[in-house]
Amino acid sequence: MNLKTIDDQSIKVCIVGGGFGGLYTALYLSKFNWVKAGKCEITLIEPKDNFLFTPLLYEILTGELQRWEIAPNYQKLLIGTKINWCQDRVQGIDLDNHLIELEKSSALLNYNYLVLAAGRKVNKANIPGLETYPLTFRSIFDAEKLQERLRILEASENRIKIAVIGAGANGVELACKMSDRLLQKAEIFLIDRGTDILKDFNSGINKATKKAIKARRIQLLLETEVQEIQLNKIRLSCHNQIINQSIDLVLWTTGTETIDWVSNLNCQANSRGQLLTYPTLQLIDYPEVLALGDLAEVRYSKTKVAPATAQAAYQQAPIAAKNLQAAMLNKPRRGFSYLHLGDMLTLGKETAIISSFRINLTGRVAGILRRLIYLQRLPTMRHRLQVFKNLFGLKFYE
Repeated sequence: MNLKTIDDQSIKVCIVGGGFGGLYTALYLSKFNWVKAGKCEITLIEPKDNFLFTPLLYEILTGELQRWEIAPNYQKLLIGTKINWCQDRVQGIDLDNHLIELEKSSALLNYNYLVLAAGRKVNKANIPGLETYPLTFRSIFDAEKLQERLRILEASENRIKIAVIGAGANGVELACKMSDRLLQKAEIFLIDRGTDILKDFNSGINKATKKAIKARRIQLLLETEVQEIQLNKIRLSCHNQIINQSIDLVLWTTGTETIDWVSNLNCQANSRGQLLTYPTLQLIDYPEVLALGDLAEVRYSKTKVAPATAQAAYQQAPIAAKNLQAAMLNKPRRGFSYLHLGDMLTLGKETAIISSFRINLTGRVAGILRRLIYLQRLPTMRHRLQVFKNLFGLKFYE
């Protein structure tokens, strides 16, 4: 295939998805001199108004951070760059003809190079009531909807009963934050069908998390299946026993699945619907297309696959940008190699667990350090400075 090089006019790069993979790839690309000189046109396709720094979404519930700090508007983030923001959804992509069909405008975009970083969507299992009653917690819209529900429940004199489904990182962090916000007014159930919490984390984090759960009197129900969800009741199955539990709020935090248009792409994928790539992040059979984040299975050795985490997407973005530049200059691409820097979980208000290179740090100091580490990874220097000024008392108003 003959692809355009940097010497040709109007090289078009389309990036689908404005999260850690897509936005950060676009920002890295925009710093290259040949992009600044107008030799490349970058289009970021993202339907939402705001980027979301998802690891800090929990701080919205407890008032530790404000919406503008963790969910800056794309228009403001892209000021001073050559990035064109297309606020639309992808309807479908024709990889063979280099065409992207947009949903809202029905327009067709053509590209020379394409970056797929649209993530995955919530997988709601075939459980009666699941589509109607539970809330999810993956977006700023989810957080605001939960805030409104909590304000209504807090106004009641009754004790609040909340079920958090899924004892992965999302469920554990959410349960702890909710407990610290509601204190003695709530009874929180953390429910998972597995035999333990945090199956992908080390024993140090597991132990510290269980201690935090116990200290907050969160009821941990393992090996427990959700059978049905009703308006004010949840039906559970545990060790062949049926439990009918009255409940005020159900939060669903488990499971993802492939976005529909990704499933329809004419390219190779694994059993979970993740697109298969080479270590260079290029799709197998389509070298002009890069895929990253949890949308892709990035195998960087015979036995190692990059995890489907924000940390991996954050590391993949600069490699994607450099490989796009290499492709345009007809230079060799660089293989991605994931470096696990450690794990950080919030375990309540102003507290966390940090585990990095066999060193575990817990408590308030870990909470402060976790937040500082995440804040310095916010997408632009301008936004980081605004957040840090606000953090240290130099108020900034949007």
